[in-house]
Amino acid sequence: MLNKVSYFFYYLIIKQLPHSRYLTLSNTIRVLYMSKVMKIMPYDSKSMIQNNVYISSPGKVRIGNNCQINENVFIQGATIGNHVMIAPNVALISNMHNHNLTDIPMNLQGKVTGNKITIEDDVWIGRNAIIMPGIVIGKGAIIAAGAVVTKDVPPYTIVGGVPAKQLKRRK
Repeated sequence: MLNKVSYFFYYLIIKQLPHSRYLTLSNTIRVLYMSKVMKIMPYDSKSMIQNNVYISSPGKVRIGNNCQINENVFIQGATIGNHVMIAPNVALISNMHNHNLTDIPMNLQGKVTGNKITIEDDVWIGRNAIIMPGIVIGKGAIIAAGAVVTKDVPPYTIVGGVPAKQLKRRK
């Protein structure tokens, strides 16, 4: 019950605080709240969490040290490593609607839930990227802006496009 109250307060007040470029205290409050009250990340003064970041329900999100998560990011279910940068408007999706049956409307077929995304350390995800359920993004990978990631991304790989394909390797 306490977890649900902490999420309610997050959505009511903490999430709405101004962007840190206008008020640096906003970031400190968000990071402290997410680490000490929601307990989804360790406290790290170098972490940056901007306004309007959607965090799924309790137990579905973990965030590492020194992460930068920009405004309007949607995190439905993910484990995020250390030193990860997530640009604005990124969606990390862990649930999908069932759509296999054609004789039943899709919105009545239920959902497939719990396919958490894993983002390893030192990853950069560009603006407006979408990461689909169950994807693993390897250490040091870069996801280009606007990419739709439908397959696992090996470490130190740069991917882009719809669907995302390997553009080059960093090593």
